[in-house]
Amino acid sequence: MAFEGLAERLQNTMKKITGKGKVSEQDVKEMTREVRLALLEADVNFKVVKDLIKRIKERAIGQEVMESLTPGQQVIKVVKDELTELMGGEQSRIAVSDRPPTVIMMVGLQGAGKTTTTGKLANHLRKNHNRSPLLVACDVYRPAAIKQLETLGTQLNMPVFSMGTEANPVDIAKQAIEKAKEEHHDYVIIDTAGRLHVDTDLMDELEQIKTTVKPDEIFLVVDAMTGQDAVNVAESFNEQLDLSGVVLTKLDGDTRGGAALSIKAVTNKPIKFAGMGEKLDQLEAFHPERMASRILGMGDVLTLIEKAQTNVNEKQAKELEEKMRTASFTFDDFLEQMGQVKNMGPLDDLLAMIPGANKMKGLKNAQIDEKQLVHVEAIIKSMTKKERQDPSVMNASRKKRIAKGSGTTVSQVNRLLKQFDEMKKMMKQMTNMQKGKKGKGMKFPFSF
Repeated sequence: MAFEGLAERLQNTMKKITGKGKVSEQDVKEMTREVRLALLEADVNFKVVKDLIKRIKERAIGQEVMESLTPGQQVIKVVKDELTELMGGEQSRIAVSDRPPTVIMMVGLQGAGKTTTTGKLANHLRKNHNRSPLLVACDVYRPAAIKQLETLGTQLNMPVFSMGTEANPVDIAKQAIEKAKEEHHDYVIIDTAGRLHVDTDLMDELEQIKTTVKPDEIFLVVDAMTGQDAVNVAESFNEQLDLSGVVLTKLDGDTRGGAALSIKAVTNKPIKFAGMGEKLDQLEAFHPERMASRILGMGDVLTLIEKAQTNVNEKQAKELEEKMRTASFTFDDFLEQMGQVKNMGPLDDLLAMIPGANKMKGLKNAQIDEKQLVHVEAIIKSMTKKERQDPSVMNASRKKRIAKGSGTTVSQVNRLLKQFDEMKKMMKQMTNMQKGKKGKGMKFPFSF
């Protein structure tokens, strides 16, 4: 999960104050001191931290908390509100031009993931907004960048406009827009040249493209793992180009989170999107409030629902619900569900979106090794159709054959069968709970 270290520190700090029926000034001082240290360790800009802590302290010691019936909860609300405001307050939506096509310029340094993000953004616009983008290869200095964009276009089944390495980038951008008008593309996404560092030649070229094509959006792509360097780069690009937004890449990595928490405050430009993985569908619209909730361990149900709606087949979901209700769920059904869940992203990230998951017995500090799911999949695929439909037919020789076919052991096969049986019982309990009966606790299934 993004901000893992920061999230853990802040959640531990919040725990100390949550259940307090009365919050003293000393409690607030201790809490804000720990929050300040956590943010500085996460590489958040020190001026940003100073201003944030001042606002939290003023509100936490103020009337709204001290006179509240649940002051501990109210303090956490203050911290969440201020973190949300720090990252932009509300989601900043992507522009739509009154006269298509909408033109987006992608800018940034080499290595930040600009070309890949260009493909991801095009995929996001088509998948979530039903748009028809045209990708434009304007990095004429690196043939590999043009080739990479063309490969992405092929993977996405999306057109790429290129004039090779000899053409002028300004002319390429200009002609691409004419092409988009002719072919009725409603978005043009221009992948511009990057450099290893900000220099005059790069900025002059980007300013010429900006002046010529008058983009509706200029997105700076920065690597979240570079911390304060990302903020410094954002400041430089913003001074020259007057950015309209920032796209953070590698927010799923072992990042300390400083860039995401500093960029908006330093540049006054919103974070528009966040890259949450390497796959072409792993680009999310950035929601400050949802991110603040995730950092504080409150979950992010709305993003989880959106992921499910995008990746889960509605008809199959209804059929599954019926099977769960009647306890007729089979290994074939489970295999199908595994595929849909895998499309939603890493399981650790999905768990982090469930409110209170970090406190649930069996899920607290759960380290989900996705390699284990590969073993589970291999075991199920080594079963015959009859065995998947009715695991009760399993005997010693069948289990031995399945273990050999899946590259696992008989004990692993036995464990899966036992856990599957427990899961079916759990489904029955959940159905009973919906009818008003009390069910038992649950363990996270399928861990080897």
